[in-house]
Amino acid sequence: MPSPFPGMDPYLEGPLWTTLHFTFGAEIVRQLAPRLRPRYLVLPVERFVMEMPESIAISTGSIYPDVGIAKSDWSSSGDGVAVAVAPAPLEINTLIPTPVPHVTIEIRDAAERQLVTAIEILSPTNKRGEGRQEYLSKRRRILLSSAHLMEIDLLREGERLPMQQPLPPVSYFIFLSRAERRPLTEIWPVRLSEPLPTVSVPLLPGDVDVPLDLQAAFTAAYDLLGYDLAIDYRQPPATPLPAALATWAREQLRTV
Repeated sequence: MPSPFPGMDPYLEGPLWTTLHFTFGAEIVRQLAPRLRPRYLVLPVERFVMEMPESIAISTGSIYPDVGIAKSDWSSSGDGVAVAVAPAPLEINTLIPTPVPHVTIEIRDAAERQLVTAIEILSPTNKRGEGRQEYLSKRRRILLSSAHLMEIDLLREGERLPMQQPLPPVSYFIFLSRAERRPLTEIWPVRLSEPLPTVSVPLLPGDVDVPLDLQAAFTAAYDLLGYDLAIDYRQPPATPLPAALATWAREQLRTV
């Protein structure tokens, strides 16, 4: 069963995002690789970004003793003298970084292995906190190189990519920075009510762009993973929609 939405499904911006990120990237590779061989390689490259939890929880075993008095356990010191040992009066979970997988699609010249185009599907960790700083550092290196950079932002939450002028108030964006045209960036603003566009993927000088049908890649990922079974469309999405979009989404869902 297809998604009830014509383009990006806002219900996939929440806990299911990691699964979509991986499979959507695989479908992009599946679409591009046959068209670009034998001159180019299309390779998914995985890296891990460490993310700190945004909040901590007190464990169910935590205790708050009255006026700081706790029952003491008795143990023996090395010289045989009994020593009172007070149990820790509080137990709280510590913040531990969690590795979050990210996949970059690299188009490389098959002969020289030169990076020609990088395609980034932005994740929540690319758009907030330390993960954003790590991504902006990587992004800066690509922008200072001879490689093209395409960035696919299908998330409404988090900070947008830094631009010299304000972006229009739409849900999603595709950004393309061609090496020879920097700092000019081609931008596809995408409303929630629109299908994802077919965009041009640039290659080495002298080679024509190859088209990338993002909606076809998304639809294939949605169908493959059976999101119609995984998503409860009776509930609101994890990332809330503005009032006008929420009304429109409810109308779409009435046909499900």
